[in-house]
Parts: sequence; structure tokens; C-alpha cells
Amino acid sequence: MDQYEAILSNLSKHEELFSTVIPLIASENVTSPAMRRALTSDFGHRYAEGWPTERVYAGCTYIDQVELICSELGREVFNAEFVDVRPISGVVANLIMYTAFTKPGERIMALSTPCGGHISHGRTVNHGTAGAVHGLKVQYWEFDSESYNIDVDRTASKIRRLEERGKHINLYLFGGSLYLFPSPVKELSEIAKEYGAKVGYDAAHVAGLIAAGFFQDPLREGADCMTLSTHKTFFGPQRGLITSFEEHAEELKRAAFPAMLSSHHLNTMAAMAIALCEFKEYGEAYARQTLDNAQAFAEALHEKGFNVVCEERGFTESHQVAVNVVDTPLGDGRAVEKALEAADIMVNRNLLPGDVKAGRHYVHPGGIRLGTQEVTRLGMKEDEMDQIAEFMKKVVLDGDNPSRVRQEVNEFRGDYQRVHFCFDK
Repeated sequence: MDQYEAILSNLSKHEELFSTVIPLIASENVTSPAMRRALTSDFGHRYAEGWPTERVYAGCTYIDQVELICSELGREVFNAEFVDVRPISGVVANLIMYTAFTKPGERIMALSTPCGGHISHGRTVNHGTAGAVHGLKVQYWEFDSESYNIDVDRTASKIRRLEERGKHINLYLFGGSLYLFPSPVKELSEIAKEYGAKVGYDAAHVAGLIAAGFFQDPLREGADCMTLSTHKTFFGPQRGLITSFEEHAEELKRAAFPAMLSSHHLNTMAAMAIALCEFKEYGEAYARQTLDNAQAFAEALHEKGFNVVCEERGFTESHQVAVNVVDTPLGDGRAVEKALEAADIMVNRNLLPGDVKAGRHYVHPGGIRLGTQEVTRLGMKEDEMDQIAEFMKKVVLDGDNPSRVRQEVNEFRGDYQRVHFCFDK
């Protein structure tokens, strides 16, 4: 019973904590009350292996109906011919894409982790999903750290050299974890088609922006498949989704089940269906405010003395802001992360281009990554971004006691307790 009480106590303490902090982690968001109703439903107790109406289990009549509606909504929101709503995470969605489009031992091209790539795109030596799980050989895009984007000309030359040496790239993969600007999908997908390769786009971070008509439109720019996780700028529960074209539907379906999925967490699928409904109603306004907040936040941090990356490009075109903290009094991303956490400001440390060459690594990287999607969901706008930047300045640049700043943060957050851009009931 002591352990039982400890579990309940920690759940309560966590919820109390996150009602008082400023959440700026770029890979998180909050669900609406309607989604929480689905998350606690009996769907969470059931299995529904296979495709709707073709299940291995009985008792799926209403589950099938919700999943069919979810798929229909997914096709509409993401403007896709084919959608699979069964992946239980963004990593699983990527593994389904790898399984459908590549074989172990083949090659993909993706971003390296210091340049913003996700671990699910990584090499075996780094324990990355693509290499360690699916056995792929990973080549890296040539990256321009000044523009924070793929260098098209250098990458095109690299691809042609590899092809001349018989090192064919089977899948060109765009997207990343630190993701400030749209990728050159159109330019490089033309080279992919020239060599008979598939093109994938990991939209985990920017899916909500894409669905709302912002950032870019990968499926129209040349991608064969777009994967995503559904809980970052898209404000659903934590799971994954795949969008593509009818010509790839069967190979993606087979790769999902039975290759990668058994039960697919039906309560979170139902919650995602509700999130898609809410996004149809509120998604464009939400995404626009998220982008406006990111721009205002970056400018405010810059004006207060932070080294926000890509000043010459306007800092960001996504929900993310990246800050180089090497020259701050605290010296590296981990120290800054811990100091801000002590002030109830939640951020995450992040590798920046050049960190590895400078001898830094993911435990003590040179940067922090900030996201505006969750504070936007809580009703904050541009003025609040300036206030948050001021809190951060006090802790990181001015050396104020984090405990004293925490009191100000908690009082500030008290006015932002309701989830916005969602149904009331």
C-alpha cells in the first residue's frame, strides 16, 4: 500500500507542478477535455488487430466506426489520398515507412543529430532506429549551419558521387527534431525520382503547421509519404500517423500490420479522432498564433541579450526557437536547462551544428530548444512571450535566484489554466 499511495501522490504532485510551470518543450502539448474522455474510455481495454472491418478480434463494431471516421478526418485534415491512423508513435510510423520502402542493408539520407535530425533517423553506431532496428545505412544531408537548412547544391553533388560509386540511396528522408525552416523537398525530390528513390518526410514537429496550410506541403512537393507524431504542433494524444497516396496504400498497410503493430491503443486512436475534429474547427487560428508567438519570442529573447540562432533569416518559420547558450554565464545547455527548471520554466537542452566538432555532446550541448505550441494552447499571445523571455533573462543572463523567479512564474501561470482551441464539452 505504501507503493500504491506513492504512485497516486506522485501523479497528483506532477499535475500540480504542471499547472504552475511555463511549458516550452517543443515536443509536447496538452489534450482537451474531450480527448481526455476518450483516453479513459473502454476502448483502452480492447484489441482490434488488422484493418477496420477486417479484424482478428470480435467486439470491434463501434471501434471500427470510430477508426473509419478517424481515417476520413485524417485524409481531410492532411489533404492525403491515404492515411493510416494505427501507428502508436512517430517512431513506429517511421519504422512502417522504412519497412514499406526499404530493405535492411539499403541506404537512406537524413539529417545528422547535431544538425537537427531525430534519433529515429540515426545510424547503428548512435543506436538510431533506422540503423539499429531496421538495419539501414544512413548518409547525411549536407547542412549549411548559417541558413540552418540542407545545402541543395552540395547535397546534389554528394548524391551523384555516391550513385557513381554504386552506393544507391533508396529513401530520401526530410524532417527533424530541431526544425526551424522548411526543407528543400521539391528540389531534392527531383533528384530522388531521377535515381528511382522514394521520398519520405517526418513531420513530427510541424504536422499541425502543415495541416493548417503553413510551413510547407510535402506531399505536393514530391514526398511519397509523410509520417508524424500527433502531440506537438498537432495537438492530439501521443501516437503516430502516416499519410501518403493510394499507390502506396497496400505496401504501407502490410508494413503496419502485422509487421509493426498488434493492438494499436484504441483509446488514443479515439482521442486522435476528436483532435482531428477540433483541428478542423480551430487548427488554422491555432497554428497562426503558434507561429506569431514563436516569432515574438525569438525577437524578445534576442532583444534581451540571448544569442538566438539565425537572426539574419528572421530566427524561425516554425514553432521552435533555438538559442546558443555557450557564451552565457551558465555555459552550456544542460546548466541552462537545470537553472530554468528550478524556476519552473521547462525547456530542453539541444545539440547545435558545430557542437560535436567543438567537443560538446548531448549531455552538455551548446544550445536549448524552445517551443511555443503548448503555451499557445493555454491561451498565451505575443505579450506573454515577452514576459517569458524576461523571466529567462533573469535566470540565465542576470543570475537571479531561480527560487525567487519561480514565484513570479507561478503567479504568471495562474492566469493560464484553460485549454484553448478546442470544444467546450
